[in-house]
Amino acid sequence: MTSLRKLGSSDLEVFPLSLGGNVFGWTADETRSFAVLDAYAAAGGNFLDTADSYSSWVEGNEGGESETIIGKWLKTRGNRADIVVATKVSQHPAYPGLSGANIKAAADASLRRLGTDHIDLYYTHFDKPEVPVDEIIGALDELVTAGKVRHIAASNISPERLLESLEFSDREGLARYVALQPQYNLVSRDTYEGARRDIASRAGLAAVPYFGLAAGFLTGKYRPGTTVDSPRAGAAAKHLDTERGQRVLAALDEVAEAHGTEVATVALAWLAAQPTVAAPIASARTLEQLPALLGVADLVLTDDELTRLSKASA
Repeated sequence: MTSLRKLGSSDLEVFPLSLGGNVFGWTADETRSFAVLDAYAAAGGNFLDTADSYSSWVEGNEGGESETIIGKWLKTRGNRADIVVATKVSQHPAYPGLSGANIKAAADASLRRLGTDHIDLYYTHFDKPEVPVDEIIGALDELVTAGKVRHIAASNISPERLLESLEFSDREGLARYVALQPQYNLVSRDTYEGARRDIASRAGLAAVPYFGLAAGFLTGKYRPGTTVDSPRAGAAAKHLDTERGQRVLAALDEVAEAHGTEVATVALAWLAAQPTVAAPIASARTLEQLPALLGVADLVLTDDELTRLSKASA
């Protein structure tokens, strides 16, 4: 049985891979989403990541499709108590921004779609610097006090605003961020390493990185001369043209071969081994894509392998 990881200073214990819900209601319909969720849970997975805006970018969708699918799955499987549900606020077309009133209204809408009375981890999806920190934290604290949210977290936030938020919570004795969701992977390291990671380390925050596989580039399926049929192909393929991307792929190939495992598994295992990281996020739109992601729970890279990958990606 894979051991769970403590999420920062919270009482949440999570599987070392957070299953991304961005594909549910987009490239994975309800039936396919249920199959992926079932397989993830059967492997011991308990940490789902979604947002109220998923997948509003799809024509005909209005946002909340992912939460709705997850809510139906939780209800039919009767496993709500076993699952850590993380969702986010600020980007839903009908609930934009981080005003105090909007945060509370958006949370109620998320609770309805998820079919639950509480959200385990509630993120500010994109910080809105025009809204004072005290208004944001104040509204989040009200949700925690009301029992609608267990813990709060932040994503896509500047180091300055993150620090200001933590200091305000500490000073006023209000709910405090326990986790941070940065963009972070082997080919995008400067978005987290540095000021954000320093703050997370000092403040006891857990990192739950998104784009852990760089939109699919770090699965290894993008190679010179290949064409991949994926909505994210453009975002992934841009790394192919860089010297760093080529170095990282070469290092991943060697380490994966040494362990008899997938390139994606190695990329996630490097991420999971980094300071402050509790669980990288990755999504699967088919059952076939899932084993390579789940493998992160059992793959332990040597210090030499971690150094090799870090040097290749520097």
